[in-house]
Amino acid sequence: METFVLKDEYIQLDQLLKALRMVSSGGMAHLMVDDGFVKVDGFVEKRRRAKIRVGNTIEVSGKKFKVIAKEELED
Repeated sequence: METFVLKDEYIQLDQLLKALRMVSSGGMAHLMVDDGFVKVDGFVEKRRRAKIRVGNTIEVSGKKFKVIAKEELED
């Protein structure tokens, strides 16, 4: 499982997909979410702008990402 370091309180799901380079545009991110290809904490997430926070796990295209805080990276 890979990690994504969250610098703010949250990141919107569509922005996270772009930051992870799973998609090249916001439109593609919206299509992936709309089509049910993205899971958050094991459940299909249909909200394009769902707030993703530290501790959430994202699964897309067979890859899993754990969202961690910057402080966790320094430990």
